[in-house]
Amino acid sequence: MKAIIQRVSCAKVEVGGETVGAIDRGFLILLGVEQNDDETEATVLANKIAGLRVFTDQNDKMNLSLSDIGGAVLVISNFTLCADCSHGRRPSFIAAARPEKAEPLYEFFCEKMKQNGVEKVEKGIFGADMAVSLLNDGPVTIDINSRELKR
Repeated sequence: MKAIIQRVSCAKVEVGGETVGAIDRGFLILLGVEQNDDETEATVLANKIAGLRVFTDQNDKMNLSLSDIGGAVLVISNFTLCADCSHGRRPSFIAAARPEKAEPLYEFFCEKMKQNGVEKVEKGIFGADMAVSLLNDGPVTIDINSRELKR
């Protein structure tokens, strides 16, 4: 399972011109579910993200987590994170999990974020064509792969 995390001042996702999810301060999380992922991957990734200390404290040091600041998350499913660009110019998405597997793991990940103390977890619509907008804070952007966390 792969995630791109962006620290944001605000973010929202629209489907068909209608806002379906929006947050203020927190993380925009683009989440890619791969074929071999399971609930263990989702749990490890949610635990790590919920505890990341990348929000600034009173000394302007990145030392605070989502729960420390009362932050929220906006989680967007994104199979293109699973792209393999090693051959040719057209990415292969064969590593991405099929929707019938990916959607339940996406929902499980969102629940795990709540269980880790994130009070506001907003989502896009799985499989929809979404327009995501954000105000990146920093900018702070972090790439995390659950397989690397399990080593």
